[in-house]
Amino acid sequence: MTAQHLELLNPAAHGALSVLGWKGPRPRFVQIVADEFATAAATCPILVAKSEETGQFFVGAMFGFKPGEDLAIEPGEETGAFIPLDLERNGFYIWQEEIAIDPANPCFASAYGEPLFESNGEPADALRHRQRVLGRLKAGVADTDAFLATMMAHKLIEPIDISLRFDDGETLRLEGLYSVSLDSLHDLDDTTTLALFRGGQLQLAYSMVASLRQIPVLARRRNQRLSQG
Repeated sequence: MTAQHLELLNPAAHGALSVLGWKGPRPRFVQIVADEFATAAATCPILVAKSEETGQFFVGAMFGFKPGEDLAIEPGEETGAFIPLDLERNGFYIWQEEIAIDPANPCFASAYGEPLFESNGEPADALRHRQRVLGRLKAGVADTDAFLATMMAHKLIEPIDISLRFDDGETLRLEGLYSVSLDSLHDLDDTTTLALFRGGQLQLAYSMVASLRQIPVLARRRNQRLSQG
């Protein structure tokens, strides 16, 4: 999102604007931040990828193996239990320390959303929620970048190829993804391990490793959906 598409949020220009929360399936891969790891790991794999725009590593939650499928949604759910902050802030951004919006985002298109401002121009509940989300994201991106830098400094990030064969005969191979090496974690000396533990990075690393158990869970759900047509 570039600056030319954004408008700085203010009650004079946007006092009548309302907003809808995230609805529907989540994208296949969504960027998350460090304080989301524990929640995400309970429902989906957490993996590292490289940004196509910057070439920098980032951490994401994987909800499906193909675009358009959200395998972490249970039958009857509109959305999954875990909604990443990056989706919760949908349409809202921080621009030069101010809150900005993309007025073309569909979340602002409905008259049935929640109002952003009270009649006196003060932020309403919906806007206060987005303010908290943006604050968590801003701090979280910095924390996650520091975590990745630490993992790479200790050579703990390794490529992971995901190759799965499904009941319809299709084989999917996902490349360009990375995770934390459990073997390399176990090879760290005691001093380094203690420093990572005290800094909170060790817990984050183990959350990532544990989340890989969700890959066969998502694959099983995909097979179930294939069998149900």
